[in-house]
Parts: sequence; C-alpha cells; structure tokens
Amino acid sequence: MGLLVNGEWHDQWYDTKKSGGEFVRESAQLRDWIGDQPETDGKVYPAEKNRYHLYVSLACPWAHRVLIMRKLKGLESFIEVSHTSPLMLDKGWTYHRDEGSSGDTLNGVDYHYQLYTMTDPSYTGRVTVPVLWDRKRSAIVNNESADQVRILNRAFDELTDNRLDFYPEDLRGVIDEINADVYDHINNGVYKAGFATEQDVYEKHVDALFEALERVESRLSSHRYLAGEWLTEADIRLFTTLIRFDAVYYGHFKCNYKRIEDFPNLSNYVRELYQWPGVAETVDMDHIKRHYYYSHDTINPTRIVPKGPTLDLERPHDRERLKGQGIRKTRG
Repeated sequence: MGLLVNGEWHDQWYDTKKSGGEFVRESAQLRDWIGDQPETDGKVYPAEKNRYHLYVSLACPWAHRVLIMRKLKGLESFIEVSHTSPLMLDKGWTYHRDEGSSGDTLNGVDYHYQLYTMTDPSYTGRVTVPVLWDRKRSAIVNNESADQVRILNRAFDELTDNRLDFYPEDLRGVIDEINADVYDHINNGVYKAGFATEQDVYEKHVDALFEALERVESRLSSHRYLAGEWLTEADIRLFTTLIRFDAVYYGHFKCNYKRIEDFPNLSNYVRELYQWPGVAETVDMDHIKRHYYYSHDTINPTRIVPKGPTLDLERPHDRERLKGQGIRKTRG
C-alpha cells in the first residue's frame, strides 16, 4: 500500500506509530459528481452513455459495492470496467494481466497511481479504488465509493429507464443512521482491528466490531433487510464486508470471536444477498483471498494463502419468514 507525494510514488505502509497504534483511513479527495442532484461541493458532469469508466479491484469491499450497484442498475453497457491484479505490492494496484488483471484497455496504464497523476500531476494522497473516470476530460471524476453508489443509483435513470431506488427518500434517515454505524464499526472496523499495532487498540476495535455485528444480528431477527422490507444501499454496503469475513477477516485480521456462519440471521442474510440475481457474479473469492493474504506482508510475511474455508453460499436461506418487498421503485 503506497501513496503519492507531489505526484511521486512512495511505497509506504500506514504509520501507526504517529497515531498510537491506530489505523487512520484517509478521506477521499476527488469528489465531483454525475447527474443533476449533487451531494458534494464538487463539479457536476452530465450522465452520458460510454462517457465514464470504472476502475476497481475485485478484492476490495469498497469497489465491490459499486460493482453491485452497476449490476443491479443495469449499467453494464453504459459504464465499462477495468479491474486490477489482486496483488498489491511495491507499486500498489497494478494492471498486470499475468497476475489476474483485466488490463487497462482505456488508458493503457500499468499502475493505478498513474490515473491519479494523469488527473493531477502533483497529487498527494493514498491511491485507492474504486475510481470513476471521465473519458472526455481524461481525469478522475470521483474516488469515493459511497458517492459512486449514490451516483449510479440515480444519475443514469433517464437513459436506462431503470427506476430501482436503493436510497428512497422516505428511508434516507434510517439508511444514513445504519450506514454510519456499519461503516465505523464493521466496514472500517475490520481494518481498525486488523491494522492495529498495539494490543489495547486491537482489542478496543475488535470488541466494537462484534458489538456492532450483534446489533445487526438482532435487527435482522425482525427485519428482512436493514431498513425494513426493502433492499437498500445499506444492505449492499454491509454485504461486501460480510462476504469477506469468514474467508479473510476472521483469520487474517484476527476478528475471530465468531464467524458470520455462527450468527443465525447474518449467515442466512448473506446467503440471500449472494443469491440475489446478479450479485454472485460480482464475487471473486480467489481475488479476495489472494489480495489480502499476499499483499499485506506486514501481517502475513510468508504470503501463504490459505486453501479454506469452504463456503456454501448457494445453500437455502430462511429469510422468506420475514416480510420483504424487494427493491423500491419510486421515481419516474
């Protein structure tokens, strides 16, 4: 994991000594928008077919949420995708085909950081996925996954006539509240535990993580989905962490109080979402396992990738026992 400093690449891990053993995630800097309802202070660009390109890692949970939204909104023919190699080593994310990348057929870069320096030759900051790229301007529009989920949810509706709404107006309050808890304690919580370099810091965050998982487990005992009867962006954002949990976070990040499989509601919920039409196609467990176990040599210096666990995500779930309506159609 590296970063750019004034446009120069540095292979540099997070400096947890400065933060008392805490992992501190850098905020996204490139926050322009697409569509007519911006949620940031950045510039706004129009929705156009084939104008934008998505750069992702199939291993990354933040990129995964955007891939799921692209699939569910039927945007495959509107926004093409390039994916990195799962191996993030001294040059960061790469587009080396021999390591499992699709290659970069649009800009032909070898290294993901080159997209950042094409956008800003003096860029300073972490180099992350996903990236939403503007072909017309040859620049990054946005590198914040939460923004991209919202952009794809609505920006292209007039072009596709896909009116599925994963952030319906009357549920936004509850969705935002759930997102805040899930992000801090689960999505980012696994990293705060896994990347901690002091025992007390690790224990604080792993405890907070499992307290949050217990809250979600309790909620799912009476709600089909996190916001109630409707599948929303809150479910997509949680799913991408849960689907990686037993294979990676449980062992690699030492989040080993319990597996997701040991939570009755969460385990059935994960299987339902995995079996939702189109979602399984976005899950690449080989990329997920190879990335984490091979790339984080500060945690796993041998770079041995475990063969297990066996995950039977196709077996039946019991979520039909709770009332569910699917996905809301409210606009247009």
